[in-house]
This record gives sequence, structure tokens and C-alpha cells, in this order.
Amino acid sequence: MRDQPSVREAFALLVAGPTASGKSALALGLAERLGGVVINTDSMQVYAGLAVLTAQPPPGEQAQVPHRLYGERDPAEAASVAWWRGRALEEMQAARAAGRLPILCGGTGLYFRALVEGLVEIPPIPEEARAEARGLLAAEGPAALHARLLAADPGTAARLRPTDSQRLARAWEVWRGTGRGLADWLARSGSESGTGPARLPDGTPWRFAALRIDPPREALRHAIGLRWEAMLKAGAVEEVRALLARRLDPALPAMRAHGVPEVSAMLAGRWDLAEAGRRACLAIGQYTKRQATWFRHQALAAPSETHTIHARVTGMEQFSESELREIFAFVC
Repeated sequence: MRDQPSVREAFALLVAGPTASGKSALALGLAERLGGVVINTDSMQVYAGLAVLTAQPPPGEQAQVPHRLYGERDPAEAASVAWWRGRALEEMQAARAAGRLPILCGGTGLYFRALVEGLVEIPPIPEEARAEARGLLAAEGPAALHARLLAADPGTAARLRPTDSQRLARAWEVWRGTGRGLADWLARSGSESGTGPARLPDGTPWRFAALRIDPPREALRHAIGLRWEAMLKAGAVEEVRALLARRLDPALPAMRAHGVPEVSAMLAGRWDLAEAGRRACLAIGQYTKRQATWFRHQALAAPSETHTIHARVTGMEQFSESELREIFAFVC
């Protein structure tokens, strides 16, 4: 059992894992039993108008316990890691002041890492560098931009996939706009140029414990298929149609949320609904594999402060009494 948090200590629980692993169900159950506030830690669930496709907790669940940072950001405005971190810290502090346990729930590893370890502050990027990055991406595609980055900033390029257009453009603009690569800036995290680990305004450091869900691949594939069918019934196509009607920049993160590109292609007549679903589930499955790998190899908390659940979580009722005692002993 972990040491009990002191009265003064700022303690928060992290519930992390890949898409469709059951994070929201676990966080809800824990929040009900422990008097918690669930704080979104998913980069897509911050956007309004995508409640179905990003699998935000439904209104009924959000009414059971306080939920924060779900559907808060307009899709026309990209949500940065720095914006999320600032808002998350505000909500964590508010929860603590109200005598509630902050429970950060999601699958975006970068958000968790920025919260726990700190976030480097990169100087403002000149508009010329941003325009150049967007122009190269549009004219040459992500693979060619990755090749350019490999020659100019190999340390950063090695961290990025040649298909990750958003992060490639960001890496290019940082290199062009500051004269230093993104990997070099990130290496300074925690120094005088970074925000440092999460603290209260009075300097008290936050202490984190992590529940990591790591279900078998087959269980995730099955859950992804079921979730997709449920999303279609709940209005996923209508969500995409409304999003497209706004004629937003296709490079915005919300326009690349899981299911949006595939349903968009279906609405444009390139695929039928079955093919859109097949491609969407395949893309989600590939993403969950990367998520699971990241969470297995990145420490969100100290080993003694991390507990792994090797099953998909469908609700607190699935756990035996002994398992529940183990989980509560770990958290409390």
C-alpha cells in the first residue's frame, strides 16, 4: 500500500490507457466512490460538437459526478498542450479546494507528460515560419516534409512519423522560427525555460498516482467495432456533416479526429458507409497500438505509484471484491 497523502499534500489520480479501454467507466466509478472530479486528458475530447465521435462521457454520466474540460474548445481553435495544462491545473486546484479528488482521465500521453514533468516554453514563432511549414505540407506532403526535417533537425525527425502532418509542420516551424529544433527545446524542460512539474500557486508540488489500463489487443479490437456501431446510431454522421458545413481549415486537429476523415470521404461519395467504418476502425486500432506502447514505456508516476489493469474496463461492477479492495487501497 502507498503512503497516505498528508493533509497539505496535493494529490491527483491519473487514469490512462488506449482508446476504448474503459478509462471513462473506471474514472466515473472511482469519482462516485471517492468524491472525485473527472478532468479530461484527451486532446480530441476538448472540442465542442464532437461529443459522439470523440466518445465524450454522455450527459447522464457527466451529471453523476463533476466532469471538466469536455467539449470546451471550439473546433475552429486548435487546443495547444500549454492551454490544456493551464486549464487542467486550474480544475485540479478547484477540486482540491472543494475537498474533491482530481481524477485525470484520458489517452493523450503528451498531456500527461506535460502535466507531470512540465512543459518547455518555446518563443513565439514568426508568421513567416508558420506559413512556410503549411505551404510545404500542402505542396509536398508529410513524407517529403519529414525528409526535409530529417536533414535539418534529425533529432526531432527521429521522434515523428512521416505521416504525422500536424507535428511535422509544428517541428518545421519551430526549427525555422527559432533556429533550434523542437527536440532541443524539449530537452530543456524543467530548466529555466520550462514550466517545471505541476505545483499549487503556493509552491506545493502535486503528487500523482496512476492507474494504467492495458487490455489485450483482441479485446480492444472488439470494443472499437462495437463503439463505432454505437457512434453511428448516436449521430456520428450528423456531427461530421455539421462540422463540414463550417468549412474549417482541414489542418485543424478537430478535422482529423478519429472518424472525421472517413465519414467526410463517405459524405463526398468516395466510399460507402461500410468502407468508411472499416477504415475508421482500422485507423483507431493502429492508434490504440501506439497508445498502448507509449504508456507501457513512459512513467506517468513512480513504479510504486502505478497500478496496471490488464483488462478492458466496462464498469466498476466487473471487478471482484478483492480487486476493488486492491484498487481502493492503491488509490487511498
